[in-house]
Amino acid sequence: MRISSIGYTVKQGFRNIWRNKMFSLASIATMSACIFLFGLFFSIVTNFQAMVKEAESGVAITVFFNEGISQDQIDKIGEEIHARAEVSDYKFVSADEAWAEFKKEYLKGSEEAAAGFADDNPLANSASYEIYMNDISMQPVLVDYLKGLDGVREVRQSEAVANTLSDFNSLIGYISVGIILILFLVAIFLISNTVTTGIAVRKDEIAIMKLIGATDYFVRAPFIVEGVMIGLIGAILPLSLLYVLYSKIIIYIGEKFSFLSKLITFVPVKEVFHTLIPAALILGVGIGFLGSRITIRKHLKV
Repeated sequence: MRISSIGYTVKQGFRNIWRNKMFSLASIATMSACIFLFGLFFSIVTNFQAMVKEAESGVAITVFFNEGISQDQIDKIGEEIHARAEVSDYKFVSADEAWAEFKKEYLKGSEEAAAGFADDNPLANSASYEIYMNDISMQPVLVDYLKGLDGVREVRQSEAVANTLSDFNSLIGYISVGIILILFLVAIFLISNTVTTGIAVRKDEIAIMKLIGATDYFVRAPFIVEGVMIGLIGAILPLSLLYVLYSKIIIYIGEKFSFLSKLITFVPVKEVFHTLIPAALILGVGIGFLGSRITIRKHLKV
């Protein structure tokens, strides 16, 4: 396509938006509302997932060894654990460290009772590995593997916690898909109505253009531009608003509710919008393109 044709196509696309100001504004407003809700939900979900990930990082599987096992065998088990893809980190806890932690947690204030075991560690066979995972949903697979290792006496897992976190992650995923699908359909419907109105307004002009030899692509292109521009504008406006709001909200909560900083750590603005901006722009432009394309196929017979 020649540069002059591209210029004409873009110009006609903007003219279509201007001619149907009310429908275009309604479409842009609805698209903005959809993208705003998408961005808002994305920000919330991103922070929830970060919190869940933080909680997952504290869930460990504990591996205990057979009585009388040598340190070389323990080290070999550690190497096999380290090689597993599910494992993010692991830590060896000796029997002395286990007893020291037990005294600190359960015998605080009862030092005399603890002193009676000075020369006899009651947890002498409690050396273990604490294993942390990349993905909590892989815990059953890892536990089955660990139970089959030579020298392993017992494997303890936080099954209830792991199931709760996995179910919560799945729930967030299903809700995200459902909301995005609803917003997607609503936006396509409104853009389709806007483009349909534009086709009706230019019906006679399109007929004349075809009589003088205009190609199908030349006739359809302005309506594609119209849909894409509505989608682009409808994405840029809410993204700008969300950026300002998110920045101010996390600063406000950090200053006014400082006690929450120990419980909640917000994902930084740049990290959230590094993904949100391209996702929202692609979504807006994609919906605009698809909405106009569907409408053209249905209503514009050229």
